[in-house]
Amino acid sequence: MLKDFFTKSKKKYATIPSENGKQEVPEGILTKCPNCKKIMYSKECIKNLKVCSHCGYHHPMNSQERIDSFLDEQSFQELNGDMVSGNPLQFPGYEDKLEKDRQKTNLNDAVKTGIGKVSGMKVVVAIMDPTFRMGSMGSVVGEKITRAIEKAHELSVPFIIFTASGGARMQEGALSLMQMAKTSVALKRLSDQGGLFISIMTHPTTGGVSASFASLGDYNFAEPGALIGFAGKRVIEQTIREELPEDFQTSEFQLKHGQLDAIISRSELKDQLTTILDIHQPKGVVEW
Repeated sequence: MLKDFFTKSKKKYATIPSENGKQEVPEGILTKCPNCKKIMYSKECIKNLKVCSHCGYHHPMNSQERIDSFLDEQSFQELNGDMVSGNPLQFPGYEDKLEKDRQKTNLNDAVKTGIGKVSGMKVVVAIMDPTFRMGSMGSVVGEKITRAIEKAHELSVPFIIFTASGGARMQEGALSLMQMAKTSVALKRLSDQGGLFISIMTHPTTGGVSASFASLGDYNFAEPGALIGFAGKRVIEQTIREELPEDFQTSEFQLKHGQLDAIISRSELKDQLTTILDIHQPKGVVEW
C-alpha cells in the first residue's frame, strides 16, 4: 500500500554494553613483540623460550627462566643466595630501592649463582638478572660471581655466566668498580688451572660488566640482537664527532668485528653448550 511505502522501518541497533558488562582480556594473556609488533599468546611465547615466533626477537629472561631453559631439571643448587647489599656510601634512598626490588623479584641481588648440570655434566653457573636494579653490578654481585668462579676452581668444573647488566652500580661508587678487577683476577686463577669459562652475553651487557668478566671467556657467545658495549652510542658519537652505524654495539656488529665467537639462539644454546662441554670433559671423570 501507498501508506506503507512512506513508512520508515525501524532499524535495530546493537546495544552498547555498559562498562561493567565489557569483558576485558585478562592481563598477561597476550604478549606484544617490541620488534615486529605482532601479538602472541604469552604461554606460546614462554614455551618458545620467550623468542618471538614471527621475527626471532629474544625477549628478556629472568634468572629462574634461564635456569629452567638450559640446566637439567632439578639439578640446580644455589650458592650464597642469602647475601644482600648494604649502603656503604649512605646513598639517599638506596636501601629502600633495594628492598622494593627484593620484594618485586624475590631475589636478594642482581645475580643468582649455583651448581648444576648441562646434559649430565656438572658446571658452576652465574646468571645476572635484569629485573633487579637493571642487573647492575654492586659489591654483592661481584662477590657472588667471584665465589662462583672459585667454586668452579675448587670442583675443577666449567664456569658459565649469563650477563645482563647496565654496568657498575653508581650507588656504591668505587666499590662497584672494584668488582671488575676482583672477578677478573678470579678468572685468571681459573684459567691458570686449566679451567673452562664460557660467557654468554644477553641484552643488555654494558658498562663495567662488558669491560671485565663478560668479555674474558674462553668462549664468548651472545644472543641475537643483544646490546653489547661500554659507553652508550650517543656518548661515543658526541665524543668522536662521527655518526656510527645503525647496528653499532649489537651482537651482530660485535661478531662481524671479531669480538664474539658466535651468536647462538636460545633454541640451540643447550645443544651447543653440551657439545662444547663434552669436548672439554676430562676422561675418566666421576659422575656427580
